[in-house]
Amino acid sequence: MEKKIVKIESKDSYGITWYEHAQPYLGSHRGMRFRIARNPMEDVSLKAPEEKQGASFEVTIWPEPFCFEETEEEAKVTKTFPFDMDGKEQLIAWLNEQYEERFDEWEKARAKY
Repeated sequence: MEKKIVKIESKDSYGITWYEHAQPYLGSHRGMRFRIARNPMEDVSLKAPEEKQGASFEVTIWPEPFCFEETEEEAKVTKTFPFDMDGKEQLIAWLNEQYEERFDEWEKARAKY
């Protein structure tokens, strides 16, 4: 079977201001589920820029079919990135790397459910 690699793009998730409202982004990509959130997850949308410092993106991936809360911790992989546009591009690149490196695992999960 030929691997059909479909890339995740930055536009496939929300902009930085979404995460400043203490909202995670939950997505799925061909068998790989993921959650992107600001850490700490607190509403800083109305705070001054200097009060928003020190945050990071926290990205977690896991195989389908269950949601974040119902998936065992052992099945999740989490990584952090700077909370800025460069960090967002880095996390998208990491998601794509994980998708490609673990392609067979994601396809197996996708086919099962």
